[in-house]
Amino acid sequence: MTNPDIPERTRGGLAGKLAGRVKQAAGSALGDEDLAREGRLQQAQVEAEDDATVAAERAAQAEAEAELEAERKENELERERLENEIAAREREEQVERDRREAELAAAAEARRQKEKATRQEQLQEHRADLAERAAEAERVAAAQEAARLNDEARAAQAAADAIDPEER
Repeated sequence: MTNPDIPERTRGGLAGKLAGRVKQAAGSALGDEDLAREGRLQQAQVEAEDDATVAAERAAQAEAEAELEAERKENELERERLENEIAAREREEQVERDRREAELAAAAEARRQKEKATRQEQLQEHRADLAERAAEAERVAAAQEAARLNDEARAAQAAADAIDPEER
């Protein structure tokens, strides 16, 4: 028999349950209600410990699942952040490519305009040179015509003098 003043340590699990049943049966058989009650309490304690163990395992499982879900959400947020960062970087790179292309196009257009202006200037210089040559040719032709007319005038004067030598 057990002393109610000294707390008894019970083993859990199947052995604790079996010991509780034995005590309950012995108490019932012997008519010792305290022993029977102790057996029932021991069985109830083992069942409560089993329930607590199961509840603790379920709580641990739920906590592990919650942590896993939190990690999954954190990973999803990190993935979205990285995707946004990559998209932003790609947009910046596209803007930079567009800017470089615009600069190259502007530089090419400036070269074309400069070449066009240079060609127009050369064409104007060529036209001016041609006009100057034409003017020079006209001046030479006018001088030759003047010389020819002078020669004709002298010849006419000589002929006139030859016809009427007194008028001289």
